[in-house]
Amino acid sequence: MIQKEFAFFKSHPLPMRVLLITNLIYALVLPIIELFIGAYIMRNSNDISLVVIFQLALYIGIPATFALNGYLLNHFKISRLYSLGMLLSGISMAAMMSLKELTTWGIFGTGLIMGLSYGFFWANRDFLALNTTNNENRNYYYGIETFFYTLAGIIIPFAAGAFITSTKDNGWFAGNINVAYYCLAGFVFTLTVVSSILVHRGHFENPKRAPFIFFKFHPLWYKMLSLSMLKGVAQGYIVTAPVMLIRTLVGEEGSLGSLLSLAAFLSAILLYVLGRVTKPEHRMKIFTIGLLLFMVGAIFNASLYSALGAILFVICLSFARPLLDIAYFPIQLQVIDYVSEKEGRNNFAYIFNHEIGLLIGRLVGCGLFIILARYASEYIALRYALIVIAAIQLFSIKIAGNILKDKVWKSISPHQNIAE
Repeated sequence: MIQKEFAFFKSHPLPMRVLLITNLIYALVLPIIELFIGAYIMRNSNDISLVVIFQLALYIGIPATFALNGYLLNHFKISRLYSLGMLLSGISMAAMMSLKELTTWGIFGTGLIMGLSYGFFWANRDFLALNTTNNENRNYYYGIETFFYTLAGIIIPFAAGAFITSTKDNGWFAGNINVAYYCLAGFVFTLTVVSSILVHRGHFENPKRAPFIFFKFHPLWYKMLSLSMLKGVAQGYIVTAPVMLIRTLVGEEGSLGSLLSLAAFLSAILLYVLGRVTKPEHRMKIFTIGLLLFMVGAIFNASLYSALGAILFVICLSFARPLLDIAYFPIQLQVIDYVSEKEGRNNFAYIFNHEIGLLIGRLVGCGLFIILARYASEYIALRYALIVIAAIQLFSIKIAGNILKDKVWKSISPHQNIAE
């Protein structure tokens, strides 16, 4: 069985395989960035708004770096910019942990560095994913990639949470838990170096030199932008909410890691199967199920607002996020395939513009959290606002349905990759 799956993996083009393996290694980094940076800020400041300020700075840095990346691609190999993004994530963590005091501007600055990291990583990763896949194998590509990220979500939170807890319980490093965070930052930097070296084996091609900033687009692209803004609203809010819920209602970082590891195990198996067996026509069903799971989790959290409610929300979210990703990204690339050919533009123009849509949504999500936490209460921000965010996300079902039912697809062969 394993040999058969490995043979199927090897049947795909080398650039696609190298990209997947690189993302597998980097996937081990992201849980530390997403979960334990927030925990580190909370432990050393007890200010929930600083966590959101870090995320807000990160989200501002991403589209700015997308724009910078578009110009740098005219002068540097895409693999170098891609590896730079991975390396900057370790540098950002080191910069934060070197701060003697976690001030608003210090957190904002390190968040911008992390935004640079994400910007270089995601801008080039999206372009490489677009050019190394086609519409027929994208379910498999994103199924495998999301499978990797979910497995990392099992291993890393559990191991890192256990390491932090053991440092406290066993008196390692003289009981200084911050030293445990420093070790995690070193682990992150080591992995980013390995990923940066590996990515150069893919022999990836840069996009053609062409303008990438436009203000008028095909009507189909405006639908995709609407979908990206809704996705951004959820990202801007829920990237912080789960960590805060677990720390507030469940316990310390060890509980956080163990909980997410348990929830992610079945999700990883499901994702691999879905990526292996589903076809493009199944994306809408997967997308709908993901959004409904998010709503169910938000209802559990709002109605119970207890350790049990937080656990059920995180479990639902652990299934919903990868399901949404495995459907959303192929839809996005399918639209880019069509509109880039129709309008005769560089693919990167749409990758950049899509990030602007995400930014608008993220600013709304982050802004809502900051306003509620500072001017209403953290209780309202964590208990009731999540269900509003989930309800807003349900509009994505109609928009995605309109995109996939658009008459333009009738003129495209189901096996055609227009980007080729």
